[in-house]
Amino acid sequence: MKNLVSRFIKDESGATAIEYGLIAALIAVGIIAALTTLGGNLSGTFSNVANSL
Repeated sequence: MKNLVSRFIKDESGATAIEYGLIAALIAVGIIAALTTLGGNLSGTFSNVANSL
């Protein structure tokens, strides 16, 4: 039993997957924030173009 617990504590096979998941989530949050900001700016630009026509 002691050996099983020791191996479980030292096992890092799932840690890499979790790290990749966290990195992917961080990238997704950055993309969403950028698209939200750019979306508002583009909406204003297209409104100006439409009013000019």
